[in-house]
Amino acid sequence: MKKIIVPLFAGLLLGLALAFLFGWRPAMQHTVESATTAEHAERQILYWYDPMKPEAHFEQPGKSPFMDMDLMPRYADENPNVATGFALSPALTQNLGVKFGTVEKGALRPAVEISGSVGFDEHAVAVVQARAGGIVERAYPLAVGDMVAAGTPLADVRVPEWYAAQGEYLALRSEPQLAAAARARLLQLGMTAAQIAALEKRGTPNAVVTFHALRAGMLSEFDLRQGMTIDAGQTLARINGIDVVWITAQAPETEAAGLDMGGKATLSFTAFPGQIFTGSVSALIPELNRDTRTLVARIALPNPNHKLRPGMAAQIRLEQPEGAEHLLVPTDAILATGKRHIVIAAADGGRFVPVEVTTGREVDGKTEILSGALNAGERIVLSGQFMLDSEASLRGVLARMDDTKESALGLHQGVGTVKSVDTTEIVLAHDPIPELRWPAMTMPFALKNPEAGANVAAGQKVRFYFVQREEGAVVERVEALP
Repeated sequence: MKKIIVPLFAGLLLGLALAFLFGWRPAMQHTVESATTAEHAERQILYWYDPMKPEAHFEQPGKSPFMDMDLMPRYADENPNVATGFALSPALTQNLGVKFGTVEKGALRPAVEISGSVGFDEHAVAVVQARAGGIVERAYPLAVGDMVAAGTPLADVRVPEWYAAQGEYLALRSEPQLAAAARARLLQLGMTAAQIAALEKRGTPNAVVTFHALRAGMLSEFDLRQGMTIDAGQTLARINGIDVVWITAQAPETEAAGLDMGGKATLSFTAFPGQIFTGSVSALIPELNRDTRTLVARIALPNPNHKLRPGMAAQIRLEQPEGAEHLLVPTDAILATGKRHIVIAAADGGRFVPVEVTTGREVDGKTEILSGALNAGERIVLSGQFMLDSEASLRGVLARMDDTKESALGLHQGVGTVKSVDTTEIVLAHDPIPELRWPAMTMPFALKNPEAGANVAAGQKVRFYFVQREEGAVVERVEALP
């Protein structure tokens, strides 16, 4: 009996083990697989793809043959339409490296960036000339390019004509009227009042006269040598002041309208890296250079330490008057496709909407948006646009923008019957609008302007075109249907 019971008991244990292995466990596995299948059944998968190479499609999940990553599913409910763009999962958005910014409203202050060179201040020039002929007795050791202070002696010149006139003046000092005439003659010959006062104090004529620098600055002309003869009116020296320097710049003709007298200028020099100088436009030469088609602007720049030397090169930024207010986006957000400029707006629910825009001026990394369905405060894509553009092109969004440009700009259309209309509002009983998932209903729409609904009346069948704004739907135009 015991020999029969033992095999039966062993068989029972073996049966329970087999039941556990082949009964209970498959049931658990079936439960997991059912949940997964149900999840997939909720969202139909069209294909699998690598987000870094989205044009390649795969029928089954697995590892990407291009990158060390899993393939991603493309769901049927992600198919875009013109109005709502296309949707991406948060994980894919992160993998694409998408970063966001915000549309702003403001005015740009454009600037012209040009090159220029340092020159002398032509208003600060002193010329030393001989008013009578003579002989250079001594030329002081100076040369062109030397810096001189005001009053620095330049040359000792023997002037015979002055010697005779000085003697005449000293002889006639006792006769006031004659002395006055003689003094006037000395002044006409070129003697200064200080030299005449020294003559009166000395009491004897001096045949040799010392010429001095009339101002501080740099000698730009000096060609005196001992023993040389000079004539009346001959230039002995030319001195340029350098307390102020002129920066001369040539602005393109296209920028001429934005340049103003007194406009702010910011300058930098290769000789002083990292140092910024500020000045203002002191003159605009009225004549345009016919060869280079440029306008010459002059900037007067204080030079108290004499650091700036004529001939130095300068990089100049001339600020223009502030422009009108426009929507502004970071320049990096604009995607040039060859046919148009696109900004990708980030909508709710992970959707992205390519918006065609017309761009204006670009200043300091910001670009004006002159037209396009964008609003201040709206989120836009700053980086990763090229990957998103690939996604959008793959699924036909940008292609449909060519066919239906109005829709790409955010303009929707519908058909309905006018219930009432005035200058500010129209009430329509419209048919379903699939692109917005609107059912048929009767609802009011704001009118963009009184003319938008001026050609229709209550009871008419119409086609209407509208845009979605934060404040609601706004009808831009209404067309009566037969």
